[in-house]
Amino acid sequence: MEALAVRLSGLDPHLDGAMRIVGFYDTLMRRRVDLPALARASAGLAECVAGLRLHGTGRVIRVGPDGGPASGPPASASTAAPVTLDGEEIGTVWLERPGSPNALDDVLLDRLAIAAAAVAERHGPALTTMADPALVELAISSDGDEAARARALRLLGFSADLPVRVVAVRSRLPLDEVGGLVCRARPVKAAALADVGVILATAVDPAGFPPAVRAGIGAAGSPDSSWRQARTALRFTGPREPVVRYEELGALALLADVPPEVARGNADVVAVARVAGSPEDLRTLDAYCVTGSLRHAADLLHLHHSSVARRIEQIARTLGIELTRPAGLTRARLALTAWRLLDE
Repeated sequence: MEALAVRLSGLDPHLDGAMRIVGFYDTLMRRRVDLPALARASAGLAECVAGLRLHGTGRVIRVGPDGGPASGPPASASTAAPVTLDGEEIGTVWLERPGSPNALDDVLLDRLAIAAAAVAERHGPALTTMADPALVELAISSDGDEAARARALRLLGFSADLPVRVVAVRSRLPLDEVGGLVCRARPVKAAALADVGVILATAVDPAGFPPAVRAGIGAAGSPDSSWRQARTALRFTGPREPVVRYEELGALALLADVPPEVARGNADVVAVARVAGSPEDLRTLDAYCVTGSLRHAADLLHLHHSSVARRIEQIARTLGIELTRPAGLTRARLALTAWRLLDE
């Protein structure tokens, strides 16, 4: 490397500087420096403040050219580069150089980003979203002991003092993409188990799920109970409500525990199954159950309220339920939900 750099330096001074930077970081990697030492060396080489942030931990390191912590508030980055690991951005590195960037700043940041990814991978848990399915399964399983679950969570990068929320997902999108959208403040881990995706996070934004993604969100707490809740909530999702929080189900969650053979034998559920033979009638019943109002259901279906009223009268006869009465509407809502759980 050094011999090549000497030969090339006479041809291109810029290339000579770039080769020396590459050699500099190769030496740091051979010495297996940690992130603070990497930042100090980079700031000294650049002769300006160097910064490094890891998304997963929120850790930020800013070092001045003298090797000490950078004083004063952060200045605007003159140059920045992403830190990537296994194809996923896990952090950022930057320089705070007054005035115009140096011609070699891009080369320096490129090597700093590569070195930071290698150090992050070597020290502590992987910072990528996708995780080992075996570890995730161990963390959410109800069969394992607490010590094994705690160790799995620690290896996944979760602190012991923070409750974990589990999400059950059905999506054609990559799980790491979904995880990044619903939990921008890491850590967040994801893995596919059988036909269901699993996301573990300390906080989840329900509004962040992309369209066409079905998700059930468990309560924060023990991952095994949160996982059971997430799977239950996933069963209650549908086209009109693709994301369901278990905590918002309330007493409805009890329907998930009704044995299928019991639900299939219920007269109201059997009647809903007959209504479901007509997609148009099923949509009308669903809209009416959601809104509890003929006019609001008509607005939802983009139909005249008199047309919806005629359909509801016909559906009521099929169900054998007086839908305009509160008790009848409650029966229809419960029967429709129970039928959907059977279909799921």
